[in-house]
Amino acid sequence: MSGARLARLLGGWQTGGRPGSAALAGALRLLVLDGRLPPGTALPAEREVAAALGVSRTLVAAAWDVLRAEDLVRTRRGAGTWTALPGPGRGPDDAGEQPLDLARAAPAAPPAVAHALDAVRGVFAAELAGHGYHDYGLDVLRERLAARYTARGLPTSADQILVTNGAHHALALVLRAFTGPGDRVLVEQPTYPNAIDAITAAHAIPVAVPLLDDGWDLDGIAAALRQAGPRLAYAIVDFHNPTGHLLDADGRDRLARLAARARTPLVVDETLAELDLRAPARPPAPLSGPGTVITIGSAGKSHWGGLRLGWVRADAEVVRRLAAARHAFDLGSPVLEQLVLAELYADPEPALAHRRAELAAQRDVLAAAVREHCPDWAFRVPDGGLSLWCELPGPIGSRLAVAARAVGVRVAPGSRFSAHGGLERWLRLPFTLPGDRLGEAVRRLSLVAASVTGSPGSEGTDGLIPVA
Repeated sequence: MSGARLARLLGGWQTGGRPGSAALAGALRLLVLDGRLPPGTALPAEREVAAALGVSRTLVAAAWDVLRAEDLVRTRRGAGTWTALPGPGRGPDDAGEQPLDLARAAPAAPPAVAHALDAVRGVFAAELAGHGYHDYGLDVLRERLAARYTARGLPTSADQILVTNGAHHALALVLRAFTGPGDRVLVEQPTYPNAIDAITAAHAIPVAVPLLDDGWDLDGIAAALRQAGPRLAYAIVDFHNPTGHLLDADGRDRLARLAARARTPLVVDETLAELDLRAPARPPAPLSGPGTVITIGSAGKSHWGGLRLGWVRADAEVVRRLAAARHAFDLGSPVLEQLVLAELYADPEPALAHRRAELAAQRDVLAAAVREHCPDWAFRVPDGGLSLWCELPGPIGSRLAVAARAVGVRVAPGSRFSAHGGLERWLRLPFTLPGDRLGEAVRRLSLVAASVTGSPGSEGTDGLIPVA
């Protein structure tokens, strides 16, 4: 790895203060622990790193010494320096303890998934006589997804549905079909990190419009649409990830009209739309309106991420365009998983009701734990979705994420949800673990939070945590 490449990965490691060895060590530690610098990655010479970062070689050497003491960097004369992970007994993960994973907002499968698998075994056996490739998805699944949209207030036919390998895959297809290198894509700030990654992977440029304390800045979106001329807009209007906000009917109508007036196709991510935790649940009607509105959805949160299935709902012509674009990625989604999801959507409410009740209880446990153990963290209890968006007492998000690994907790700091860095005062806490594990995770976070408050930092280095 070159010094220039390492500098790019480190990003704004010295933001917020003078460059120091502790800040550089913290930034590199995060890269190693989050897998962006896998064990065995050869590091450039100290002199090259110093030149690339514009710091002294002494500073780099001191940072390397810190990391050697933690067994995250190893050096052998004549062989150079490379990254490593602590040996057995050096950390909770290596000691046999499973980390408390709050980086992925992904619940375990409900019992209905196993029941659906049992129910479709015979149908799957019959499918074995065919070739197994379905460019648009199985007809039965497309019909049932279309029926679900119709029941929620948006009349839909099967030819308006394309089954994909998750909502992330769906967004990648839309980006391939609608954008080119250098095109701008309007996003919210904060927003889903994997959407940012998909946009940058398509060589497009995210243009962020910050959310307000109470939700969407529609005036700001209107201005961005006029001034930036984005080729695409991406929004999560249902129990927004990570803030939990829900855009009301008037806001949905105005957003659709703004995009149509700007002739900007609007991608609406409905991954969390079914997770309305109000009693009784009343999932919002799908956003629709003039212009091109493309809805993407997923079974990953409402049912189980292991199904790896999502979909696009759009005009039939757009669906055909996306189906043609997907041949560069894959040749269709797996049949067995589609049959399972079709079975779940034959009568979707029982499984969804079970999921909602489970998440509502876990949300309340997490909220109580944060109030007890971290009373200086501010948050609002969302009406749906999967997470609390917590405001921290200082810009410590990245440092807290690094320190938490030492106590067996994985967490994604706020800046992971930013298109251009920042949001260091924020932390996303999903309520997808069982209640007892949520309480223990927050207790451990509270223990390390005090130790990083006010300490030299590595702000801006956190856009690396793999999240869901």
